[in-house]
Amino acid sequence: MNIKINKITYIGLLLISLLVVSCINDLDTEPIDKDVLTPNNVFEDESAYLQLLAKCYAGLSVTGQQGPAGDRDILVGDEGESHFLRQVWMAQELTTDEAVVGWNDKTIKDFHYHTWTAADLFIAGLYNRLVFEVTLCNEFIRRADGLDAYQVHTAEARFLRALSYWYLMDFFANPPFITEDDDAGAFFPEQTNRNDLFTYIETELLEIENIMAQPGASDYGRADRAAAWMLLAKIYLNAEVYIGQDKYTECITYCNKIIDAGYSLSSNYADLFLADNHLQTNEIIFAVRHDGAQTKSWGGTNFLVHAAIGGTMSDLLTNYGVSDGWGGLRTTSALIDKFTLNNDERARTFEDANGANEVWESMVYIGDHTLEIEDIGIFEHGYALVKFKNVTSTGAQASSDEWTDTDYPMFRLADVYLMYAEAVLRGGTGGDVTTALNYVNELRERAYGDDSGDITSGQLTLDFILDERARELYWEAHRRTDLIRYDKFTGGNYIWPWKGKVKDGTSTDDKYKLFPIPSSDLNANPNLVQNPGY
Repeated sequence: MNIKINKITYIGLLLISLLVVSCINDLDTEPIDKDVLTPNNVFEDESAYLQLLAKCYAGLSVTGQQGPAGDRDILVGDEGESHFLRQVWMAQELTTDEAVVGWNDKTIKDFHYHTWTAADLFIAGLYNRLVFEVTLCNEFIRRADGLDAYQVHTAEARFLRALSYWYLMDFFANPPFITEDDDAGAFFPEQTNRNDLFTYIETELLEIENIMAQPGASDYGRADRAAAWMLLAKIYLNAEVYIGQDKYTECITYCNKIIDAGYSLSSNYADLFLADNHLQTNEIIFAVRHDGAQTKSWGGTNFLVHAAIGGTMSDLLTNYGVSDGWGGLRTTSALIDKFTLNNDERARTFEDANGANEVWESMVYIGDHTLEIEDIGIFEHGYALVKFKNVTSTGAQASSDEWTDTDYPMFRLADVYLMYAEAVLRGGTGGDVTTALNYVNELRERAYGDDSGDITSGQLTLDFILDERARELYWEAHRRTDLIRYDKFTGGNYIWPWKGKVKDGTSTDDKYKLFPIPSSDLNANPNLVQNPGY
């Protein structure tokens, strides 16, 4: 059955009302008119369950009931800023060497400077969006409990909840914890910790993996067991950070499950980030769907395409498939220096529309930009990246030049190859260095077009893997987690431009390995304790 994630109907509005605590007894009465929807009668219609599941998926790609604005889910900040992927992306990328933003929106530059506080509205937006997604999934799981017809759907909702809890564990470590067994809004949630939350996420994923659809058997955009395996591999790869235990063998086990499921690399790297990337399901394991006609928002890939365009790039708008640019996002020299420009397709450059390369396939715009950033607020300081575009793999225009058709590849096979290689190098069993080397060279042969970029076993080191993850996965919301795993996010082990609010970069406090629990929630919930240093 096809779940259309763009269908946000009365269920979403009703659900929001269910999450609000009321002290007015009259609201507990049932209306005489049976056509009036209430929590007690709306689920008499079986379609309501699928609409609620659709809302759980849509929570990843839209910000409210109408889109791109109106009846928003999250009240903190601007509606566009409250987008699930936009918030996750900013937290994962703007805090690192891979991205800066030139805007002066509130405290947005504090991400790159490592100067944020517990009062930061962007951090509050991230936290609230993740907790809201957990609450949506809890409601579906609660409603569908015990209904045999919705076992697979319930497993999907449990996966989506585990995904949000993973981000909460990664970003905040010790968030409040609620499940379908708790009455939303009726109590102050207790605070969990990373060890307990890790165990919960792991247990959930292990319980649902064999209930979910076989890899590739479900509708595109819905989570199947390969998505669950991917999330398990992710938590195992980072287990030393989360719980202080080595689980690299387990990471390899689940990487192998995905690899053995029949996925393969797409032949052309650029195709993974274009408006028809839904055709690349041989590599994309789980995608967040976007549709220029149906899932309009100021976040997701719409943000990634528009915000990366500005200045003289406006002459090339048709090559990006949009009507305008927002002039915000660029990268630092620390990322660019990891590439051999133009030899590596992942960093193919061009300077103007008359360049020799196909402009719509190129990834790095130089033009009148400088490599080094003298002023983060000037768009032309720092090279522009145009990895995500709203054109098809043939260069054709998408359905809209205002809203993107480009799906967000949250999980893909290339990441699995790199996780496998890293886990092997870190001592995990169930894999070997020769296979790891072959996987890495497969990625590099796609990037270089031949074997000229291949490396030897002696070159396959952990530091190489970290740099290769930057080259392969930049702007795909992995970088902060990667740098923390390598102990290069804070402190002075790795410096990049404007880290610590210094042009050439400087050491930053280890407290920034975690985001603070937002002050607003600390003040509202007496059960919460702030993360150290804030």
